[in-house]
Parts: sequence; structure tokens; C-alpha cells
Amino acid sequence: MASAADQLASSLNLSKFGKATELKKRLWFTLGALIVFRLLSYVPLPGVDPTQLNLLAQQTSGGVLDFFNSFTGGALNRMSVVALGVMPYITASIVVQLATSLSPQLNAIKKEGESGRKRLNQYTRYGTVGLTAVQGWFIAVGLESFGASAGLQAVIEPGLLFRVGAVISLVGGTLFLMWLGEQITSRGVGNGISLIIMAGIVAHLPMTVVQLFESGRTGTIDPLRLVLIIAAVCAIVLFICFMERAQRRILIQYPKRQTARGVQAERSHLPLKLNTAGVIPPIFASSLLLLPLTITQFAGNMTAGESQWGDFVLSLNLWLRHGSPVYMALYAAGIIFFSFFYTAVVFNPEETADNLKRYGGFIPGIRPGKNTETYFDYVLTRITVIGAAYLTIICLLPEYLVSAMGIPFLMGGTSLLIVVNVTMDTVTQIQSHLLAHQYGDLIKKAKLKGRTR
Repeated sequence: MASAADQLASSLNLSKFGKATELKKRLWFTLGALIVFRLLSYVPLPGVDPTQLNLLAQQTSGGVLDFFNSFTGGALNRMSVVALGVMPYITASIVVQLATSLSPQLNAIKKEGESGRKRLNQYTRYGTVGLTAVQGWFIAVGLESFGASAGLQAVIEPGLLFRVGAVISLVGGTLFLMWLGEQITSRGVGNGISLIIMAGIVAHLPMTVVQLFESGRTGTIDPLRLVLIIAAVCAIVLFICFMERAQRRILIQYPKRQTARGVQAERSHLPLKLNTAGVIPPIFASSLLLLPLTITQFAGNMTAGESQWGDFVLSLNLWLRHGSPVYMALYAAGIIFFSFFYTAVVFNPEETADNLKRYGGFIPGIRPGKNTETYFDYVLTRITVIGAAYLTIICLLPEYLVSAMGIPFLMGGTSLLIVVNVTMDTVTQIQSHLLAHQYGDLIKKAKLKGRTR
């Protein structure tokens, strides 16, 4: 029989949305913050020539810059003050999280509770400033020499003043986005950092759809193939939704306790997500594979013929191009490796088993302690195999469509994963706010009935 909370959740409808004043304020705040982010993506760095930069961006497509540019809504190609987006913050967060699992000192700070979490967040902010400053300096230096072989100059007046100004602007833009994301999380709806990344990805969506239908109108793509593409995208989205909600629920039982209904045993479930690592494995694997291509592009493709090392670099560039068998194989191997690696970082079987033992919980048929830890590791390894296979299929399918079939599917698997995940999380939070609003109405009605008596 469903509980009262389940019955109330099933009766949720959007007709209650108009009465949820606080939720509407949160949604308007979130929308306004995302508009501010999109406006900032068109504010260029001081000293950059946008026309020359646009020509250079067209010549250097296909590298890791395109991959990160998709997360910033084109801000990187335009070299705006938010060109780096929130990627330095995400990188610093991942590094701190990895360091927490490897360093006993940081692990002790993590166990301090709220104060430890604040200290780790502060370390993450310091790391964000450092990473942004380093990346900003290399971007400024690269812009000064970028396109020299083609006779193009993206920087109007190269020099130390431009480099310092670019670094300060990029650090300020990234820190502002970090602050804006925190404000969205606390005063808006959804995770602010994730919504900012999603806004950058969705900004390219109208152009992708227009290009797809334009190809169908001009006859570049067969109409039947166009219908199959749309059906395939819908099927992929549904498959992502299904797999992201898939869980392996482990039954946890607690000692019997005396209640008003007699002696009863408390039971709960420990949910283990099928895809515990999220979208981190595709991001890491793509970054590592596209790095050599970007290095050769910044070098101006001038290494050929100078040495054997230069020929090797260009051969590597050819092997790792999009759609090549070597690229597909290494991409799949990278996703699988990082899926297991990051899952081991996020979920610690030993710590979970110790916490269950401390509070008296146990898995029926499994002894507490070491046996419970072994069981968690056994289950987690097997569901991670399915999760890694799912991520590999989702990320390689768009690559295959682009390379083998010539379909202009510009949104990659990683972008699709982020958009679907963030949308599901945001909708869940909106439903939670509506549920809380309905509970508030029920409490008010109960109080009024109590007063009339």
C-alpha cells in the first residue's frame, strides 16, 4: 500500500504552480542569472580583434578547444571574459575530491562535517583561481602567436600589458560564474554550476537543429534518414533517462525495536546508481585524446619535415582524428577506465560498511564488517560494468553517425548526457518544491480546522 507521501506525490499537477509564489521567484532568479551568463559570453577580452579571431577559430576546428567551447556556448571562440566558463572550477573540484581519497589529512578534514566541507570548498576556490590564472596566461601567450603563420593577428597590441589584462579578466569572469552558480543553487532551482554548463550547450542546439533541417531541405540528407535521425535522438534521450534512474537497491536491516504496534524490525534500502561516475569519464577521456590535436594546431602545423619527432606528432594527429578506429578504441578504453576509477573515488565500500556497523545495520545473510565491504565491492563492480558499457555506447554512437554515415549531428554524447541529467535533476527539484508547497497547504488547513473546533 502506498504511503501518504507517495499518494501526495502522485497527485502533483502543474495547476498548483501558480500558487507556489516562492517557486516562481526561484525560477525567475534562475532564468535571470542564466541570461546574465549568456550576455557575458559576448563581452570580449580587452585588446582582442573579434574579426581576426573568428577567422582563426574557423581554421582550428576539431581540437580540444571545440570540446570546451561547447560547454561555454561559444564564449571560448569569441574569447569573452567568461571564455573558460566554469571548467577550472570543475577541474579543481575533481582534483580536491581525488586528493581527499588519497591524502589522510584531507580525508580527516572531510570527516569534520560542515566545517570540513567549508574548508574543502575554500581549497577548491583557491585551486580555481590558480588554474584560471595559469590557463589564462597560456591563452594570452597563445593568442599573441596564434595565426602568425597565416598572416593573422588576433591581438591588437601584444605585450605584457595585454597578458596581465587578459589573465585578470579571465580570472574575474570565472570567479563571477562560480559565485553566480552558488547563488543559483541557494536562491534558485537546481545545481547552479550544472545549469550554467547546460545553458552553454543548449545555446548551440537551435543552430544544430536548423543545420539538420537545412540539410534535409537541400537534399544533402535523405528525408527518410532525417526521420530516422530524429527518432534515434529521441530513443537515445529515453535510454539515458532510463539508465540514469536505474538503481541497484540493497536491503539494509536494523535491530528490532519496541514500538506502539509491538516489536518491529526497521528496514531501508541503500540505492547504488548504475552510473555512479556520471559524466566525468567521457569528459576526461575526450580531453586526453584531443590534447595532441590542439597542441599541433597551436604550433601552426609547422612541425612536418623538421624532424622525426615532428612527423610523429602529425601522424599522431592523423590517427586521433574524429571517427578514426584508433580514436574510437582509445575513447572507449578511456571511458571504461575512468568509470571504474571515479566510481572507486565516489563510493568507498569500507567506509560504508563501517558506518552500517556503527549504527547497527546489516545486510540479511551477510555478516557486518569485512564481509559487508566485500559484498559492496562485488555488487558495485558488476553494476559499473553495465554503467561503463552504457556510457561508451552513448558517447561513441554520435561519433559513428558523424564519421561513418556523414550525419551532421553536432551535439556529442557528453553534451547530451549533461543536458538530460541536468534537466532531470531540475525537474525533480521543481517537483520537490511543489510537494513542499502542498504539504504547507495541508498543514494550514489542519490548523484552521483545529481552531474552529
